[in-house]
Amino acid sequence: MKKLLCSIALFLTGFGMLHAQDLEKSLLWEISGNGLTESSYLYGTIHMTCDASLGTDVQKALDDTKLLVLEIDMDDPSMQSTMMKGIYMKDGKTIKDLVSEEEYVALSKFVKEQIGMPLEALANVKPFFITAMFYPKLLGCPVQSYEEALMKVAHEQKEEVLGLETIEEQLDVFDQIPYKDQATDLLRSAKDNLAYDKESFQKLNKLYGNEDIEGMITMMEEDKNLTSTKHKDKMLDNRNKKWIDKIGEHAEKQPTFFGVGAAHLAGKNGVIKLLRKAGYTVKSVE
Repeated sequence: MKKLLCSIALFLTGFGMLHAQDLEKSLLWEISGNGLTESSYLYGTIHMTCDASLGTDVQKALDDTKLLVLEIDMDDPSMQSTMMKGIYMKDGKTIKDLVSEEEYVALSKFVKEQIGMPLEALANVKPFFITAMFYPKLLGCPVQSYEEALMKVAHEQKEEVLGLETIEEQLDVFDQIPYKDQATDLLRSAKDNLAYDKESFQKLNKLYGNEDIEGMITMMEEDKNLTSTKHKDKMLDNRNKKWIDKIGEHAEKQPTFFGVGAAHLAGKNGVIKLLRKAGYTVKSVE
């Protein structure tokens, strides 16, 4: 179960993509204007990587700010216990309610082979989070996290770490997305033994390495996963819109470094364009 929680925590920090146009290839953006006396910074992370080393430009932005704000407060000591309460389906639903008997047998074999756990032990876990357990295997290397790297710097600088939303709010997204659609995505992963997922993950990481936030969005629009296409409003848009006022509030109080999944940066309803719409100047840091 600890492995499950670690996978979920990493995956939650960067899920979902959406379409955009005309934004530079950059992961680091400066936020100014609209009454701000000092600049804040917005940085796009990726939830799992082989190398989470921070560039000199990112380090300088961290040095120039006084607060780190991630999607969720990963310093919260209650995060793990809260997560445990939110990963389970409501109303007594189980995986068996979402798939046929034949599909259940295939899933049981797949889960056992991939993570060494019987599916019965995960019977009432939301299907999305069962899928998330496989993702560290897609890298082919020990998993590193940009969020952890950012937090390390914040701790060294004795700065506070906060979140734009609560872990409860993130987990609630997967009650809004039908469990049946989540199960469909899980079955797709099982049917080709993660072949599609591995190919997609490698492509996504390459785009991220090139800081191509628009390419990432386009790729995910064409993805086979229902959670990131059919339900992109729940995965991204609605959350982005809620974050804008909170970003402004933090930035007004002190220069702040915001670290969110790179998926949230671009798009009509991406954080960059929403901040500009709210009156802020947001420009790439090259």
